[in-house]
Amino acid sequence: MQEPVHPVDEILPLPRLFALGLQHVLVMYANAVAVPLIIGGALHMPKDQVALLINADLFACGIATLVQTVGVGWFGIRLPVIMGVTAVSISPMLAMAAMPGVGLTGIYGAVLVGGMFGLLVVPFVHKVLRFFPSVVTGSIITMIGVSLMRVGIGWAGGGATAADFGAGGYLAVAALVLMIILLVIKYAQGFLANMSVLIGIAAGYVLTIALGWTDFSGIGNEAWLRVVLPLQFGIPTFHLVPCLIMCLVVTIVFIEATGMFLALGAMTGRKVGPEDVKRGLRADSLGTLIGGLFNTFPYVSYSQNIGLVGVTGVYSRWVCATGGVIMLALGLVPKLAYVVASVPQCVLGGAGFIMFGMVAATGIKILSTVDFTTQRHNVLIVAISIGFGVIPVVSPNFFRIMPAELKPIFGDAIIMTSLAAVLLNAYFNRTTEAEAESDAMLAAQGAGHI
Repeated sequence: MQEPVHPVDEILPLPRLFALGLQHVLVMYANAVAVPLIIGGALHMPKDQVALLINADLFACGIATLVQTVGVGWFGIRLPVIMGVTAVSISPMLAMAAMPGVGLTGIYGAVLVGGMFGLLVVPFVHKVLRFFPSVVTGSIITMIGVSLMRVGIGWAGGGATAADFGAGGYLAVAALVLMIILLVIKYAQGFLANMSVLIGIAAGYVLTIALGWTDFSGIGNEAWLRVVLPLQFGIPTFHLVPCLIMCLVVTIVFIEATGMFLALGAMTGRKVGPEDVKRGLRADSLGTLIGGLFNTFPYVSYSQNIGLVGVTGVYSRWVCATGGVIMLALGLVPKLAYVVASVPQCVLGGAGFIMFGMVAATGIKILSTVDFTTQRHNVLIVAISIGFGVIPVVSPNFFRIMPAELKPIFGDAIIMTSLAAVLLNAYFNRTTEAEAESDAMLAAQGAGHI
């Protein structure tokens, strides 16, 4: 008899693949285009060049996502993953932009060095994977969800930088989107239930268009087709300090990505071992190299899309691969990218509450598999690591005395939780490789499907 296909490898009908893939793109789009907008503004680039940065970003997102989900030899974890520009790199790249003589080509040179550095250190990852038992991964994933809620709240209020942030209209639209998603989840079945987030976003988008909140006036100036070519902003230049900073960024990204890979493995019921993590991190590194070549920035597996996987209950990696194809199309067709980019943030905010909450729920379910009775120090590991992670969320200036080069570490809730949890677990438990393997299997069984 033929063995049943694992949900991760299931190939759905094309219409479902497209709709579910589009759902993933809408969830990650705002964050993906935020980085080129911020860096372009910091470098005082004209609008046409910023638009080129955005198209290049989406194009590279598509390539990196296809490598990660479909897999190419030693590259790709082959799980439902969406790739995007990491927000961890924003502050370091802004610092690079302010350095004399660095500019955009210097940033691209640092990105290329960071990608190569990542490929070189991947073979040693298995040496540290045993430091990520359930008590560590559960704490990290819980904090990923908590920190992402800050993003969702910013969206729901109309955008964290909006002058009228928190206006009643924004909150009403976000609440409506959330309500529609919950109604669809409860009363719809099959395909419609899986499409709950997209249905909610579409309804909110239509409402904001009717209210006149969406401006399509610039769409006529956008071309139908724009080919993204490598090195369109010039030959990369290499400077020692920016390159060292980018290597630190890649190290931070690896810690975050490892936790997300383990979370996806637990959520989808597919065991993620050291070799799987290596393939995933190689794809992250390759994505960063692709970013440096195609006029964009460092890449990472996006945590917000893990929440969408949990909400829909669809674990097929081919859904995210389809999302990669859609991003390629958006990168090549500026008019389509313009339409998607016009979704108001308050609409995304309504969906963000449930998706990001699902990430935190996954972490809590993993923590439910932890032995708090015989290993009494585990409760301290969870308490202190989450406490450290909350610091950048509730008090962003707490570590203001730290050097600018270290702010990506002390200003990131996920990284703070990761470092604290790993160090405390090593101090209290000294997990062996055999114990770690057993623990990972327990976490996968305990988290299962959410």
